[in-house]
Amino acid sequence: MWSRSPGLGRGAEDELTVAELVRNGTMSADIAGVLWAAVDEGVSFLTVALPQNAGKSTTAKAVLALRPPEVPLHHVGGEPALMERLKRERLGGYLVVDEFSRGPVPGYIWGEPVRRVFDTLDAGYSLQSSLHAESAEAAIRQITEGNGISDEQAATIGLVLYIEMFGASFASVTRRLVDVYEVYTIEDGGPVGESLFRWRRDGDRFEKMSEPRAFGRDRDDLDRRAAVIARLASSGRTAPADIAGAVAVFRRERKALSDS
Repeated sequence: MWSRSPGLGRGAEDELTVAELVRNGTMSADIAGVLWAAVDEGVSFLTVALPQNAGKSTTAKAVLALRPPEVPLHHVGGEPALMERLKRERLGGYLVVDEFSRGPVPGYIWGEPVRRVFDTLDAGYSLQSSLHAESAEAAIRQITEGNGISDEQAATIGLVLYIEMFGASFASVTRRLVDVYEVYTIEDGGPVGESLFRWRRDGDRFEKMSEPRAFGRDRDDLDRRAAVIARLASSGRTAPADIAGAVAVFRRERKALSDS
């Protein structure tokens, strides 16, 4: 019987890679391949969970580590001067916000700072942030209804990754990426889209529900990415250096294939 866990200490899994998340069952290699393609194409995404310490930041960091090396990360908190500078400089890359939350924690923002972040996306940036919510729809509604973000601006979010944590004790905690939801558009404050993958309790398995529509349209490319991650996970080569090396080789081989 699966049950929700109260969680682990903050930062316990900060250094986990995507290959390690596949190895420990948090996600499948197929999911990892799709998420890798997403950050290669600059897709904005949210990591979402209801309990504290469910792995939102860990998952986000692991996915962002797969992005192209020339794509910068800008850690922001909606600061007016910083947002104006990023608008002027148009540096590209991801604006990374620790969390959209009312909680009085450094890096957590709500209201006007959130609106400044979304205003800055129009200058050519992607977004990554986290939320406490019980579903993809609840997360999007926190952004639209809770923070006053228009449907048009909220539609810059392409994926919502919903994570759940289970276990009767700290020693038995497991995490599963139970829903990978692609957002097609936003209507009346809510998402219109479809789950790409869902986790099934029956058999502790990930079921593919649909193909990505707005990114990752090359099925063979997605399969090759998944195979790279699967090999790393099965061989135990899950350290950041292992990931970086394998991703670099994949990029070189992919470029050589496209140039031939």
